[in-house]
Amino acid sequence: MADAKSSFVYVTYIRTTPEELWAALTTSEFMKKYWFGMNFETDWKAGSPWKLIFPDGRIADSGEIVEVDRPRRIVLKWRHELRPELAAEGYARCSIELDPQDGAVKLTISHTIDRRDSKVIEAVSGGWPRILSNLKSLLETGQIVLR
Repeated sequence: MADAKSSFVYVTYIRTTPEELWAALTTSEFMKKYWFGMNFETDWKAGSPWKLIFPDGRIADSGEIVEVDRPRRIVLKWRHELRPELAAEGYARCSIELDPQDGAVKLTISHTIDRRDSKVIEAVSGGWPRILSNLKSLLETGQIVLR
């Protein structure tokens, strides 16, 4: 069935510049501050592999960089690695869009997978709001909201 997809979209506005937000999204040391100690390991080039790594070295998610348009857009092939029932769903697509908006940046995260009632989408729809709340707060106030 062509419309058998699951998706999650999250939009927030952050008082920052596209360049500062891009650096926050792609710099491992900064990422650890708002992503609960986790960070991406990649060179941020199209075609390159990436991994999201826990502080203890376990790989949470992995995939491939599909597209990079600095500082506007990142598209990732995304697969969960830890929970077998999520890994079995295969690859999702995650788009990260940055759009300057009069002294702020509109950040849109879209996560989609070609499967109805996806457990992956259920999982990311709980995770992204927590991560992005921390990111927004950290960039605007210097402090995270959730630990």
